[in-house]
Amino acid sequence: MNRNAPFRVVCLAGPSDSGKTTLVEELVSRLSEHGRVATVKSIHHDIEIDTPGTDTHRHRTAGADTVVGITPELTFDISTHGKRDPPDRPDGTALLESEDPEIRALGSTLTRLERQGYAFVVVEGFSAAPLPTVLVGDREPAAVGGDVIGRGEDDVDALVAAIRGLEPLVDRD
Repeated sequence: MNRNAPFRVVCLAGPSDSGKTTLVEELVSRLSEHGRVATVKSIHHDIEIDTPGTDTHRHRTAGADTVVGITPELTFDISTHGKRDPPDRPDGTALLESEDPEIRALGSTLTRLERQGYAFVVVEGFSAAPLPTVLVGDREPAAVGGDVIGRGEDDVDALVAAIRGLEPLVDRD
């Protein structure tokens, strides 16, 4: 893990079924050639990702703030703080100081990913976030919170170069 690598974050914003997830797949594949990549997906409805009755579900419902599951192939964590109740982290980026709980939840997640040494994070959704943004579909620049750095129909090589050239979200010096 290269903790000195810049931490770059890009947001993909567009309407449903506009091709965001397909573009995320392409960008992750290409960016992973240059460093560790994480993704964050905004989900607008509650889903149960931890099957009731499993041990991890029992741990969470017993009151654990975070449950980590380690399988032979995957490690996952489930935290009780989502968009409605993001954790307080006063020592982070401006995202954590936002009045919008969804943006604070994203900021908390990005802080955690930065601490874990990721070089890139591709965020799908969270269009109001003040992050560099690739517009996908017919989304207009005025509908997003960040500076537009490209469009979904742009050449993937150009988008990768634009993402790699972003100012780091967090200065690791």
